[in-house]
Amino acid sequence: MKILLTGTTGQLGHTLLPLLSQHHEVIAPTRAELDLSDAVAIAAFVGDCKPDLIINPAAYTAVDKAETEPALAHAINGVAPGVFAEQAKKLGIGLIHYSTDYVYDGSLRLANGDLVSYTEDAATNPLNVYGKTKLAGEQAIITSGCQYLIFRTSWVYSTFGKNFLLTMLRLANERDELRVVSDQWGAPTSADSIASTTVDIVGQLCQSNDAAQWWKAHQGIYHLTTKGRTSWCGFTEEILRQATVSGRLKKTAPIVTGIPAVDYPTPAQRPVNSCLDTTRLVHAFGISVPTWEVALATCLAPKQK
Repeated sequence: MKILLTGTTGQLGHTLLPLLSQHHEVIAPTRAELDLSDAVAIAAFVGDCKPDLIINPAAYTAVDKAETEPALAHAINGVAPGVFAEQAKKLGIGLIHYSTDYVYDGSLRLANGDLVSYTEDAATNPLNVYGKTKLAGEQAIITSGCQYLIFRTSWVYSTFGKNFLLTMLRLANERDELRVVSDQWGAPTSADSIASTTVDIVGQLCQSNDAAQWWKAHQGIYHLTTKGRTSWCGFTEEILRQATVSGRLKKTAPIVTGIPAVDYPTPAQRPVNSCLDTTRLVHAFGISVPTWEVALATCLAPKQK
């Protein structure tokens, strides 16, 4: 299968590239080769390479910076996915796209105040520019009429690029105390786990006898995260515990102090509840979803060469 894969300088695209390349022909344009803020260029590129499948993990992910660059964020997160979808529709192929927990406002709770995980059908209400542009991208794909899978994920990290895991590991080796938000909740999800699930699903598509029927049966939005929930503070504590065991931490682990989000103001408002229900994903594809702690251990484990 010929796959057009975007965003290979990002965490997920970088992780997907070697996995997909084992069994497929992968076209992975650089930013210089494909400007995702240029809708005309996107349409021309897809038309020239004529892939059998488009996988689009590329996104404008600078959540706080998006508040001052809404047009650029919208071009990449809102418009570009729609252009990919329109081209997929023309070619009669499918599109796999990734979205975010930030399409929700995080207010979902039971009457007693307990958190509830969002299902795919829950009402969206993004709090920040990033979330609004990602939701616009979802809507553009859906209205295009193409064959699609949209995977909403949350709190993505890896050992590549810039992310919360690497920031905490760096700070832990520099400081004696880390003050981390303790009243925002979600499921930290490694790029490894998202990529392996994606590759599994692509394999299911390839093995199907009728691709059109496969898409008809599976098309839709799915939540793709790990199991369980924690706060940013709890995530940090587990990072330090596992990093100490694995030897990634070169000194005694710093003290971790939980703080309310109001004590760590950011330009973009974040949802309190980012917990996503993965039941639909598990049932549709027979996927085994790891706990966030196991996924973290897998991410931090030495990679085989």
